[in-house]
Amino acid sequence: MKLSVVILSYKVPHHLMLCLDSVTKAIEHIDAEIIVVDNNSEDESCDLVKQNFPKVNLVKNTENSGFSKGNNKGAEEAKGEYLCILNPDTVVPEDCFSELLNYHMELENTGAIGVQLIDGSGEFLQESKRNVPTPRVALKKLLGKPSSYYNFDLNKNENGPTAILVGAFIFLKTDVYLSIGGFDEDYFMYGEDIDFSFRIIKAGFQNYYFGKSQVLHFKGESTTKDQVYLQHFFNAMSIFYKKHFKTYGTSFRLIRQSLNIRRFIEKLKLKSAKIQSPEFKDVYLISEDTDLLAHLKAKLNSNVNLMSKIDSELKDALIVMDANHIRYKDCIEIITGLKSKTNVFRIKPRNYNFIIGSDSKYIKGEVIGLS
Repeated sequence: MKLSVVILSYKVPHHLMLCLDSVTKAIEHIDAEIIVVDNNSEDESCDLVKQNFPKVNLVKNTENSGFSKGNNKGAEEAKGEYLCILNPDTVVPEDCFSELLNYHMELENTGAIGVQLIDGSGEFLQESKRNVPTPRVALKKLLGKPSSYYNFDLNKNENGPTAILVGAFIFLKTDVYLSIGGFDEDYFMYGEDIDFSFRIIKAGFQNYYFGKSQVLHFKGESTTKDQVYLQHFFNAMSIFYKKHFKTYGTSFRLIRQSLNIRRFIEKLKLKSAKIQSPEFKDVYLISEDTDLLAHLKAKLNSNVNLMSKIDSELKDALIVMDANHIRYKDCIEIITGLKSKTNVFRIKPRNYNFIIGSDSKYIKGEVIGLS
């Protein structure tokens, strides 16, 4: 088998269905498997997987064991030569895995590969490519100077070496994953991707960023970004510095003080983001499904314009994209192409009666049922 895709899920059933639908399309011509590890969601997630994706290898945990343990458990099940660790709140384009397999073959001494992640509004997520967060680099970032934290030497649309990848999407050979012991299970949430990437480098491999492929990441869905997030982040970085840097003590005391300032700033950002609602003048449905059009009109109680293809001049609009009509790759390109015109985007997965989307990396997105 060529590829195993491991998706660790926790209480995001609708996002999981969208993710699985996109992955299913992306592996149609690859000898591949999908492994879903459910971290005891206690909702309809597992039933939906069984009902709609019977070929998926579903692993049900009896407790929420965290990111590292959950993904390691999925990797233990993997039969593929290659492995992709994937968040459930992502959407991959149809050519994603075939492009990565080809890119990997061009490289030497390859560790892991990441892709260009964008949020639901089309904004590039800078954590897609990062430098090693030494205590000095982390301190500068917390003080509002992230130039050393993110890898700005590499353009977001380029391919090339980078040190640190993000756990929402990591692609590598399964034997590399196993050779470094997978994710460190001392981390429950956050920081494990930094540690994982750094250990790959310390093992003598080179990590890479593949900017040619854009993957949608509804950031904030698997874990809402709030003060709990900041505490988890602090704890994770404490583990990282104790493990990898001898200068932990003095440096981290400064980081602790800076983090308190950063918490206050982030709290203001979160408060501001939560009260903002996207505004739009018109609604457009990219589809040819007149029944879907009728359902959408009734649900939104608004006039909806049916279009078979996108108009690049649309602005201040809610754009609903029907994945039965256009590819997921097209959906991602529409979002990135029209983001500067203050549009709002929602995707309707194939064979499901809901639309889904997110308008900011700071806020949880929405799911609107159409039945």
